[in-house]
Amino acid sequence: GDRWLMEVASWTWRVKLSMSLSLDLMRELRERAEEEAIHVFARNLKDLLLAAPAGSRATMGLDPGIRTGVKVAVVDGTGKVVATSTVYPFQPRNDVRGAQIELASLIRKHNVELISIGNGTGSRETEKLVADMLAELPAPKPTKVIVSEAGASVYSASATAAAEFPDLDVSLRGAVSIARRLQDPLAELVKIEPKSIGVGQYQHDVDQQKLSRSLDAVVEDAVNAVGVDLNTASAPLLSRVSGLGPSIAEAIVRHRDSEGRFETRRDLMKVVRLGGRTFEQCAGFLRIPNGKEPLDASSVHPEAYGVAKKIVAACGRDLRALMGDSALLKSIDPRQFIDEKFGLPTVKDIISELEKPGRDPRPSFKTATFAEGVNEISDLTPGMVLEGTVTNVAAFGAFVDIGVHQDGLVHVSQLADRFVKDPHEVVKAGDVVKVRVVEVDAKRKRIGLSMRRDDGSSAPSPRGDSRGNSGSRPQNERRPAAPKQESQGAFGAALAEAMKRK
Repeated sequence: GDRWLMEVASWTWRVKLSMSLSLDLMRELRERAEEEAIHVFARNLKDLLLAAPAGSRATMGLDPGIRTGVKVAVVDGTGKVVATSTVYPFQPRNDVRGAQIELASLIRKHNVELISIGNGTGSRETEKLVADMLAELPAPKPTKVIVSEAGASVYSASATAAAEFPDLDVSLRGAVSIARRLQDPLAELVKIEPKSIGVGQYQHDVDQQKLSRSLDAVVEDAVNAVGVDLNTASAPLLSRVSGLGPSIAEAIVRHRDSEGRFETRRDLMKVVRLGGRTFEQCAGFLRIPNGKEPLDASSVHPEAYGVAKKIVAACGRDLRALMGDSALLKSIDPRQFIDEKFGLPTVKDIISELEKPGRDPRPSFKTATFAEGVNEISDLTPGMVLEGTVTNVAAFGAFVDIGVHQDGLVHVSQLADRFVKDPHEVVKAGDVVKVRVVEVDAKRKRIGLSMRRDDGSSAPSPRGDSRGNSGSRPQNERRPAAPKQESQGAFGAALAEAMKRK
């Protein structure tokens, strides 16, 4: 009888329970892994969208190419395309001098202040071409910057690009995108499918609907946090504003094109199909710099203009003169402006906005300077200290572009001189960082980097061991032998033991 019971129990575990529990466990682990991958992707996307904008400065975009030539696009301070060209400084034409003359001519003609170079194939060769050309120009000289061109080719062939530039060759649209994403990364990257921007891990292996919902929410949050210039924003950017969708965004652009610029936020009510409810949702996120109403350039919602004007009256100053006067605004008591509709938190937010009207939450513009003469992996040697830009952050570390066509990895243990649980505590996508080359494997195209100030020979202890060791087991200490398990696993062994006692 006992033998039969043991056989039945063993069969039940092997055929029924073990498989079911294994499948449940694998499903749970996969769901958790998917959630983490989506979370990392969303956080990296947010950091990239909120990267520092260069601002309204004439910019030349260069989309590098070897045999097909370097595509050139010049945009003015508003992002309008004013010139395009293609130069062939590399094989097979090798027209270096002709390319430099063409670029210099465009720079002088359009007063170019920034040169944005895509980081694809031929980027370092193109950067050297530009550097040699700039050396011959008189001051002031444009600043050259290498930017990520991820998604530029996707945008070039998209319906959005075709509608925006119907008469422009597909190959030149990428150069326009590269130029504009330096001026304002957020305004340009919203035109590209988030999954094509390339800041995620395992993005094709996760639930695509969950991923899309998460990324769309990130884009909308970023757009609303920064705000949108109502008179210059594209339809794709406007469509991400709370309360607006693609159809209403296009209606706003059509109205602007036919009737001219919006002078006040209230002019939005003249747009076809834009009703009061939609206006209530979107108005606070839309800006009109230098408009008739100064508050239209701030994040103060039109419904709260009455409170803002009471604050202005209490200060005894003109609204335009008061905006930005932090000392005076800090001296007033916000409680005296509370009413049945607007509470203390809202009044404090209004005062804070008046202190810094239209403030941009994004950091100030800063660029990485790649080392001269370091263009390929073969140029790297351990010990080199280089400057680079963080392109992606994962749970195991951060990838950094140091200008050699292959991103290097700063492992999580090499991010700081302390234990780092989450790499996002130290870096984010778009950060400019100093790194030291630790290891180079040219054959496998792998580069190991470190941001630690010491030599990185001993990783910090996860538990903060006061003895200074890394928490590893001494070499002369033997690991205790693992208890033997029955072939049917721990659960099966426990079941067998219970049967024995019975």
